[in-house]
Amino acid sequence: MKLTITRILGASVGVAAVAGLVYAFIPAPVIVDAAQVREGQMVVTVDDDGRTRIRDRYIVSSPLAGRVQRTTLRAGDPVEAGTTRLTTIAPADPSLLDARAVAEAEARVRRAEASLMRAGPERERARAQFNYSESELGAVRAAFDRGVAGRLELEAAELQHRAALELLNAAKFSEEIARFELDLARAALLRTRPDSGDDAGIEHIEITAPVDGRVLRVFQESMAVVAPGAPLIEIGDPTDLEVEIDVLSTDAVRVVPGARVFFERWGGDGVLEGRVRLIEPRAFTHISALGVEEQRVYIIADFIDPPEQRPSLGDAYRVEARIVVWEEDGVVIAPSSALFRHEGSWAVYTIDNGRARRRAVEVGQMSGMDAQIIDGLQPGQTLIVHPGDDIKDGARVQIRR
Repeated sequence: MKLTITRILGASVGVAAVAGLVYAFIPAPVIVDAAQVREGQMVVTVDDDGRTRIRDRYIVSSPLAGRVQRTTLRAGDPVEAGTTRLTTIAPADPSLLDARAVAEAEARVRRAEASLMRAGPERERARAQFNYSESELGAVRAAFDRGVAGRLELEAAELQHRAALELLNAAKFSEEIARFELDLARAALLRTRPDSGDDAGIEHIEITAPVDGRVLRVFQESMAVVAPGAPLIEIGDPTDLEVEIDVLSTDAVRVVPGARVFFERWGGDGVLEGRVRLIEPRAFTHISALGVEEQRVYIIADFIDPPEQRPSLGDAYRVEARIVVWEEDGVVIAPSSALFRHEGSWAVYTIDNGRARRRAVEVGQMSGMDAQIIDGLQPGQTLIVHPGDDIKDGARVQIRR
């Protein structure tokens, strides 16, 4: 009996020793970071810096050679069209008897008259386009309420209506400016002609604001003699802003007019929303901080949020823009850090029963952090992120806690 017990104990000790040796030579599991495959909405954006700018600005210039008086206006002062006096010009005496100055003044009047005549039909054409877009928008909204039209059709009609409104406002602005320039040109011509006969009434030419807005810059603050066309004051509406975003030309080809834009880190609370209005057709060369030559393109976007939500945002302010180039719901999403190339294709490591399993996947759209998985994975599967060289197919792994 004692012999049997001794043999059993000896065998047990031997088995334990063998098991210890085997366990000692088994490689330890690799500690890995993991993430879950999920299903949801995926948005692909082009991210870059942008700069705000006033949509319509006007530089008031001198209509003739003369002595401009000192102005009391400063940047930020409000002005009212036809009421606020910007400055006063006393024409230079030699121009009274200068036949060339008279001819130039007459030419400026004819040019201003032609600009005003051209501005009228352009305004009416813009008004007709706006009325048509308004009726189209009403019809699409009615169809959308009945379930006949889709969301994309409604958004396209709203974009067309907004663009037509901007064109109409720009046409009205151009007509106001043309009328103002005609008045200035006529006043200059009257003062330049030597036989006008009424020097007392035209000794000084008062220049008033052509449009409502605020003073942006004062080019000539002190009294001075200026030449015809010399810039005096710049006027615009600081609340009527747009954003110019310069992106790489390879990214610009993915952007379409009407694309959504999100403006972040602009200095205020929340995120502002906008729409792409224009992709400029010509690129420009830019040398990066690292000395790399880049081809970049300006993309112009309009704000959708009203000025009340961005009261502190002004002209030439910096914003960070995210332009949406693709978005879709119900997408199988995996972290981009889990992907790697294997035999010319994309692959990932899944974790099955504590072991790494290599799987080939088909990838669609990719953003900075996420990738669209078209085939090869299902929501809920666990992936190894940032897989290193020590991860092989079938290797034992342990998720880092």
